[in-house]
Amino acid sequence: MITAEFAVVVPAVVLVLAMGLSALQVGVIQLRAADAAADGARSLGRGDGHGTAAARVARVLPGATMSSGSDGDLVCVQVEATAGAGIAAWIPVSASSCAMDAGR
Repeated sequence: MITAEFAVVVPAVVLVLAMGLSALQVGVIQLRAADAAADGARSLGRGDGHGTAAARVARVLPGATMSSGSDGDLVCVQVEATAGAGIAAWIPVSASSCAMDAGR
């Protein structure tokens, strides 16, 4: 009798564990995306080129895409990426950050 209950509970426990680890992975990628967007915005704000800012973003979050724009005295960067592998691979993650446009 113990075997039947155990066979039902183990897959559920494994699924809950996998979902918890995926949620943690999404959170970590979200933090890295925010850091990458801030690095890219500061780089563009200092007057570095788009390629330099994109390289900084790629160093913090490999595989991410970066877009930038200006809003008055601010230069803003939007970073988009996927949340990694496994269950979280289909979850899009994005972050944006702005910095003063002092270099232009």
